[in-house]
Amino acid sequence: MKKKGLKGLMLIMSVVLATGVLAGCGGSNSGSTGSNANDTKKEEVSGSITLAGSTALQPLAEQLGKTFTQKNSKATVNVQGGGSGTGLNLALQGTADIGNSDVTAESKLDASKAKQLVDHKVCAIGFAVVVNPSVKVDNLTKDQIQKIFTGEITNWKDVGGDDMKINIINRTKSSGTRATFKDTVMGGKDEKEGLGTTQDSNGNVENAIKTTQGSISYLALSYLTDSVKANVKPLKIEGVEATSENIIAKKYPFWSYEHMYTKGEAKGVAKAFIDYTLNSENKDTIKKLGYIPMGDMK
Repeated sequence: MKKKGLKGLMLIMSVVLATGVLAGCGGSNSGSTGSNANDTKKEEVSGSITLAGSTALQPLAEQLGKTFTQKNSKATVNVQGGGSGTGLNLALQGTADIGNSDVTAESKLDASKAKQLVDHKVCAIGFAVVVNPSVKVDNLTKDQIQKIFTGEITNWKDVGGDDMKINIINRTKSSGTRATFKDTVMGGKDEKEGLGTTQDSNGNVENAIKTTQGSISYLALSYLTDSVKANVKPLKIEGVEATSENIIAKKYPFWSYEHMYTKGEAKGVAKAFIDYTLNSENKDTIKKLGYIPMGDMK
């Protein structure tokens, strides 16, 4: 009986050991499968999105749209202008997947509507007051700018220039750049209604400034390329140049954050594109195009 019992016990132990070995082999295979799964190439983004709004943010959105679709051949990125107010409303309506804006949704929309949009700050941007090259003035104070745009000062001789009429070229009320100008330079004061002419984009402002003697307006630094500077002259404000370095150092006042708004949380291609915009690999591109990466703003 003892021998039989011993043989039975040894048989059971053999079965247990064999099962353990098989389980171990199975575990090894499972781990290998998991490793292969981790090594599998990430699924490519596919689909189409439309961005609309700020013409100040448009150059960056277009450039990143090109490199994003090069990396994701099944994705399409359409970029349109129209102004910040238009971009916010199109995002709210669902006509645009992303609304580009120089200003917050709360400053443009009713509170109930603004709550439906989710803000994604993607960079900062500076703006410059610009004049026609015929203007012999290089610097203006905030007070002088306010008096020009409210109609109190109408001749360049009153701010140190030649005896020449001041021709104001403004932006439309939907413009985020105009809203930023009002908040940071105008001290909250409204420009005089009906004073001068109105243009709806950076490109149209440039053309108007270039062809109108004694004219004054404002442009995004992202738009002020060397070729544009051949047609318009940027002015200092309070003796400080419009540069990214002076904005970061908090010496220059005329700037804002750039926002990409989505209706609800960003999903799909829209989320992938916003994440790509914020990726550190694009920091040099952001700087090169005249914007300031979020990481540089303290």
